[in-house]
Amino acid sequence: TDRLGGGSTGRYAGLNLADHVEDDPAAVAANRALLRGELGDVVLAPMRQVHGREVAFVTGTETAPPTADALVTDRTGVALLTMVADCTPVLFHDEAAGLVGAAHAGRPGLAAGVVPATVTALRDLGARDLRAVVGPSVCGRCYEVPEPMRAEVAHVAPAAYAMTWTGTPALDVAAGVVEQLAELGVPTRWVAGCSREAQDLYSYRRDGVTGRYAGVVVRR
Repeated sequence: TDRLGGGSTGRYAGLNLADHVEDDPAAVAANRALLRGELGDVVLAPMRQVHGREVAFVTGTETAPPTADALVTDRTGVALLTMVADCTPVLFHDEAAGLVGAAHAGRPGLAAGVVPATVTALRDLGARDLRAVVGPSVCGRCYEVPEPMRAEVAHVAPAAYAMTWTGTPALDVAAGVVEQLAELGVPTRWVAGCSREAQDLYSYRRDGVTGRYAGVVVRR
């Protein structure tokens, strides 16, 4: 998704899908209803993201979002959501096996291995032809970090090593995610775009208090 349309106002203006950022709950509910309208007859399945590597299997009947940074399911009509505002949304599907997954890969999640954990969970469920889509996130030119942090993450995912426009240490989390997917043998489509540079996406780095856009995947 992006932030165009929707009923949120002020710092959250647009299609904010997150209910944990102090936006008006009624506006968030209306925004989620708009998303359901676009997707058809589905149940939205978000998660309580904590920048870890926990993977949860969901059925669409949960009474509360699971605490996890990745969701997987084999159920139809369950739309998995990973909500971001600079982190990298990663979506998975195996059409033949009837499996879908969604992962939230921020800097800590990349380093912790949330992407390999999600791939393992899906393959344990029977995925044999897994494919991924990596959505827009903050780019390496815009994600300045201290040098020790860059070194720590690059030790796990060398492709994440980056430099800002001004030559200071930075991370490209999405590049690290794509690298991990390649190493795991998962064909990947990377959707271009930098959340901090694009005004039609929410960015925590740019705005501080802000909403969340989402990566969404559903099995029909």
